[in-house]
Amino acid sequence: MKTHLLPHLQTFLVVARRQSFSAAARELGISPAAVSQSVRHLEEQLRVTLFTRTTRSMALTEAGRRLLEGAGPGLGQALTSLQEVSAGPGEVVGRLKLTVPEIAVPFVIAPVLPAFRARHPRVEVEVVAENRFVDIVAEGYDAGVRLHEAIERDMVQVRLTEAFRFVVVAAPAYLEKHGTPRKPEDLLRHECFTIRIPSSGTLYAWEFERGKRNWRVPVRGGIVTNNRQLMQTLVEQGQGLAYAFEPAVEGALRDGRLVRVLEEYAPSVPGFFLYFPSRAQRSGPLRLFIDVAKELAVRAGSARALTRT
Repeated sequence: MKTHLLPHLQTFLVVARRQSFSAAARELGISPAAVSQSVRHLEEQLRVTLFTRTTRSMALTEAGRRLLEGAGPGLGQALTSLQEVSAGPGEVVGRLKLTVPEIAVPFVIAPVLPAFRARHPRVEVEVVAENRFVDIVAEGYDAGVRLHEAIERDMVQVRLTEAFRFVVVAAPAYLEKHGTPRKPEDLLRHECFTIRIPSSGTLYAWEFERGKRNWRVPVRGGIVTNNRQLMQTLVEQGQGLAYAFEPAVEGALRDGRLVRVLEEYAPSVPGFFLYFPSRAQRSGPLRLFIDVAKELAVRAGSARALTRT
C-alpha cells in the first residue's frame, strides 16, 4: 500500500482537473514550485511520466490518464490505480503512442516493433499512420516520426535512418511511348501521379536540386492519390511518372520494373527522425523504444556498409 503517495496523488488530481500547475497551486494554497515538486515525486515513485509539457501546452500521458480515470471515483480505487501504473524492479509497464507517416512505417516502425515487444511485453504500443502534421503534446502522443525539416525546432530529435533521396520513376514501357524527360520542366508535358497536401489541400509540387539550384515543378496528371502502393502499381503498369521515396522502390528498380528519371536532379533529405518535447519528459517506454531503434539502426548501417565493400 503506497499510502505515503496520497498527498502527491491529491496534487496530481487537482492539476489534471485544472489543466494548469499555477491554477492547481492557487486551489491548494501552495506555490507552483511545490505543485511541480509533488507531481515529480509521484512520477519518480511510479516510474512513469504523468504530464507532457511544452511552453505552448500541457497534456496527460497515457499513464496519467489511466491514473486519473482510476483515482477519481474514490480512495480505494485510487490505491489500486497506484499499483497498476507502477512497475516492479527492472520492469516497465505502460503505453507508447506514436504518430508516423505511412511512408515510414515499413522502414522505421516495422523493423523495431518485434524486437521492442520481445524485450518489453508489458508495454502496449499504438502506432497511428497519418500524413498530416500533428501537435503531439495536444493530441496525446508520446513521440512522432517525420522528416527532419518537418520537425519544430524546440523538439528533441533522434535519427532513425540514414539520408535518402526522392526520385522520379517510370516503367520502361511508358518512356518508350512518351519519351524521357531530360530536365525538370519537361515533366509539365507528362502524366504525373500527384499527392494532395493534407494541411493546405493543394497539390504537391515535385522538388529537385542540382548544385546550388532548386526547382519546384507543379506537375499534373489524371490521378491524385496518397496511397503509395496504388501509385507504384499504376506506374509499373506504364500509366505515368511518380515521385518516390527511393528505398520504397528499390526492389522494382533492381528487377527492372521501374527506372529512375532525372536522377541527376534527385534531392537528398537527412532522413527520418523520432521527435518528442524534451529529454526530461521522456516516458520509460519511449526511452526503451529509442534504445531499440538506435541499436537496430546501427546494425542496419553496419550491414549496408558490409554489402558495399
